[in-house]
Amino acid sequence: MRLIAENLGGERGGETVFSGIGFAIEKGQALVVTGPNGSGKSTLLRVIAGLLPKAEGDVRIEGGGETFPTIASACHYLGHLNAMKTALSVTENLRFWRDFNGDGPLGVEEALETVGLGGIGHLPFGYLSTGQRRRAAIAKLLVSHRPLWLLDEPTAGLDKASEARFAGLMAKHCAEGGIVVAATHLPLGIEGMELRMGETG
Repeated sequence: MRLIAENLGGERGGETVFSGIGFAIEKGQALVVTGPNGSGKSTLLRVIAGLLPKAEGDVRIEGGGETFPTIASACHYLGHLNAMKTALSVTENLRFWRDFNGDGPLGVEEALETVGLGGIGHLPFGYLSTGQRRRAAIAKLLVSHRPLWLLDEPTAGLDKASEARFAGLMAKHCAEGGIVVAATHLPLGIEGMELRMGETG
């Protein structure tokens, strides 16, 4: 499987944010997108995910077969918002995403243990701290299998121990043949190719 972008361009509010972006990422690889605020990191991830239209060029998955024929079918997108209902419990939220996306490598309770939230699945998501909410959102990546992880500032709100734990999860995902594309202004603790926005477009 490969994620390929060719001459990719994106806009925000009718203004060009980036253009001429190209890369080819093989399974087992990571691409870390860096750059200052406003340079287009989030826009790039949203364009890749299909949440924003391309201004130019092309981005696609190759080698996904019948199971993952498109980027939409192949990806988990973790944005600035955690996409969890505050009134539902953490467990109910994760069960929803598991049922919506299909089963993954871990069950709900095991995923919560993995991100350091064991024993609090019964709490409403809205009761959690900022860091706990982010860890619960990371658990979504584990309860349903998707080979492509698109991560927008994934460590925002995490403490150092949680950052290290998540670095291990990303490394494990790549070691098992997954692909990670992460936009960040902070070190993520994973080795990968780097794309610096604001200098390429």
